[in-house]
Amino acid sequence: MNIFKKIYKSYKKSSTERQINEQEVNLSLDDSFVHNFISKGGRFLYCTSINEVASNLKEILKENNWNEITCSDFDLLKITDKLDLNIQKKTSENTPYFTSCEHLIANKGDILFSSNQIGSDKLSSLSKHFVVYATTSQLVKNMGEGLTGIKTNFQGNIPTNISSITNYKIDVDDDSFLTYGNSNSKNLYLLLFEDL
Repeated sequence: MNIFKKIYKSYKKSSTERQINEQEVNLSLDDSFVHNFISKGGRFLYCTSINEVASNLKEILKENNWNEITCSDFDLLKITDKLDLNIQKKTSENTPYFTSCEHLIANKGDILFSSNQIGSDKLSSLSKHFVVYATTSQLVKNMGEGLTGIKTNFQGNIPTNISSITNYKIDVDDDSFLTYGNSNSKNLYLLLFEDL
């Protein structure tokens, strides 16, 4: 009789452990985004002030021995004013690209862009090195919410060339038929500014 009690206890214990391990974990939007972003090879720096954004940008440039960047965003140029570097307005494959974005997609860890950031250029034709400035208020749950956000924010003048970077390791190819022949893998740093 004692052996049956032991077997029953071990069965009950293992089924309880299994139930605990199989429970779905619900992360907040920012935790979900960070988890998915990092698992794809992305690097991010969390910033609580604009001075911290400028300081982190300086460290990224120093770490990679970059002395020039491409930036055409007027607001971001204000951040680079404090830094001693050469700013290019015209895109180049060899010069890191400093830009903002439309949204951060939490459930995939992707970054959504439009013609507001990349103009009419395809992501694959831009530099393989990106430094992206984004705010925590740009976090959305999924791509549907991101596209709805673009439609809502730009009523009557919806931007074109909407695309996303989905891989943050240059040597990784995306098998998705939507990006076939148009690799959008980038060596990407994200400067995430807390604005909420």
